[in-house]
Amino acid sequence: MGIFWSIIIGGIAGWIAEQVMKTDHGLLTNIICGIVGSFVGWWIVGLLGISILSGFLNNVIVASLGAMLVIFVYRKIKGR
Repeated sequence: MGIFWSIIIGGIAGWIAEQVMKTDHGLLTNIICGIVGSFVGWWIVGLLGISILSGFLNNVIVASLGAMLVIFVYRKIKGR
């Protein structure tokens, strides 16, 4: 079930990041961006020492924020 939930949360987080950051990606890109964003988000949460309980909503929030950061960094690297 871990991979299944990663895809679901990644898709939701990627879609939220896409809407907030005003980008236009496909479903697969949203899933990938959301999964990468999840790793980035939880890594930053760990670095900051913030204790957040795990749960579906918390995972979606952290993954969405991480995905937004991924999109932001991608835009800066690409010069947009």
